[in-house]
Amino acid sequence: MINRIRAYFKEYVEELLYKVQWPSLEELQSSTVTVLIASILIALVIFAMDTISKIVLTDGLYQLFIN
Repeated sequence: MINRIRAYFKEYVEELLYKVQWPSLEELQSSTVTVLIASILIALVIFAMDTISKIVLTDGLYQLFIN
């Protein structure tokens, strides 16, 4: 049983070190910038939707029922 676990971890380490193709620094930076820009754009869209719904609901529909 211990030998099977040891063999598993040995294969695990060998795969991570020799078989996995890690991205270069340039690829990693490019991907990071892409994710950052996408996150900011999605946050801005959600902020705009929230603001518009707040304006419509509070200044629009809510005022109809108060007056």
